Amino acid sequence: MNSCAKPRKRSDAMRRSVLYWIGALCLCLSLTAGAEGKNLPPPQDYGVTIMGAPGEQRVLPAVRFDHWLHRAFYTCRLCHVDLGFAMTRNGTGVKADMNAQGLYCGACHDGQRVHGNRAIFAACRTSIRPEAAAECNRCHSVGIPVKRMYDYDSFTRKLPKQKTGLVDWEKAEEQGFIRPSDILRGVSVVRPRMIPQGDFIINSRGLWMTDIIFSHKKHADWNGCEVCHPDIFPSVKKGTVRYSMFQIAEGEYCGLCHDRVAFPLVECQKCHVKSTPHPGKGVEGAASRP
Repeated sequence: MNSCAKPRKRSDAMRRSVLYWIGALCLCLSLTAGAEGKNLPPPQDYGVTIMGAPGEQRVLPAVRFDHWLHRAFYTCRLCHVDLGFAMTRNGTGVKADMNAQGLYCGACHDGQRVHGNRAIFAACRTSIRPEAAAECNRCHSVGIPVKRMYDYDSFTRKLPKQKTGLVDWEKAEEQGFIRPSDILRGVSVVRPRMIPQGDFIINSRGLWMTDIIFSHKKHADWNGCEVCHPDIFPSVKKGTVRYSMFQIAEGEYCGLCHDRVAFPLVECQKCHVKSTPHPGKGVEGAASRP
């Protein structure tokens, strides 16, 4: 009986290994297809969030929220921490009366706060007048033709682009095209910035893919620490949280932002930038300093 235990255990390990590599190959092929633009929406629709539960009875159409427009002016941290928006669609439960009270969208869209030299239009009122319907449709625009104040092609014409045609927001900030605000007067608590942890290496398990260099500074500039810790990455201790590209592709960990709002997973070289000296040296998700 005991003599059979080791071969069976080795056989099970080999089967799991084969299944892993078959799955990894399928994932790699699907990402390659996406790199050719087959799986990506048009740039103006990438990162769009529809606010309104499916099947909900509405007087107005659902809200279309363009991440590309708002991220040009504000950091992710400002909305998802200071204003309290959940990171998942329909996870916040925003209502018109909340906006009218100055919460969520209404923190900026109150008809009084000024951006540049223009007052930001008021988001919601507790009662809807027929003559105000056109104003409501500036946000409640899903399924109806609406002329928008900002056109994607015109707005992003001078911004650096990725090979997918999407805006490279990192370069846009580095080159001074955008300067996202991280503070909302009357809402944000102004406090000294924490010194971000240094860059570190995340080892790739795939023999075909180089290692990742993760920049805390780049992520902290947009997200602070609070967006990722502890909800997405519950521990900051090296090697504690382990994850794979399968989980990321399903919207977990890095995938909560990437492939949905931040740049898509097909932009492999933006993360996988460190050459791998020899195969099979690490476990994906286990971090170590260079």
